[in-house]
Amino acid sequence: MKLLVVEDEVKTANILQKGLKEKGYEVQIAYDGEQALKLTNSQIFDLIITDIIIPKISGLEFCQKLRESRNFTPVIMLTALGLTSDKIKGFDAGSDDYLVKPFDFDELLARIKVSMNRTRNISGANKELVYSNVKLDLDSKEVRRDDKLIVLTAKEYALLEFFMRNKHRVVSKEEISEKVWDLNFDTGTNIIEVYVSYLRNKIDKDFPVKLIHTKKGIGYIFREEP
Repeated sequence: MKLLVVEDEVKTANILQKGLKEKGYEVQIAYDGEQALKLTNSQIFDLIITDIIIPKISGLEFCQKLRESRNFTPVIMLTALGLTSDKIKGFDAGSDDYLVKPFDFDELLARIKVSMNRTRNISGANKELVYSNVKLDLDSKEVRRDDKLIVLTAKEYALLEFFMRNKHRVVSKEEISEKVWDLNFDTGTNIIEVYVSYLRNKIDKDFPVKLIHTKKGIGYIFREEP
């Protein structure tokens, strides 16, 4: 598996490269956002690990440009910025996961495996999910409802995919945090409610039949209800 590490602190970059190589990964380093973009335009990586505060263009902008170019390589952001609002910015930019510095290296390894497994499962599955009048394309990452294109961020897309794969079943916030945000996500924050609200505004707001429903004190259910 080939990884790209985007980190401007040479010591940190070298430590990550050494540790990941010892675990069997091929690792390339970029020391700024522009160099990272050039590498992703010329090479294929299985996963990208990037800091947010990097020279030339930030990790957030790098991730945004990556997604705009239809590159859906999994991205894990490493940063010292740990507020819920900071995490939302990272997910909105298109990252798949978010790890706050200082972090345990074993947790990074676990998150890499989760992201890799998710990618493998998608590539080996059907290329499309359909429920009611919603169609989710697993290759292009496009979502349509009644043939209307609905633009979602990476995390909104992941949340919708989770709901569609678990239709007609009540899912708790704890399950969502584990399956969509992965591992030790802080369930004490309101980030799940925030993203469900974002998704509702895009998926349900302009349509008479609502699909995302709250089960008070329990969680959410994805099903047709007028």
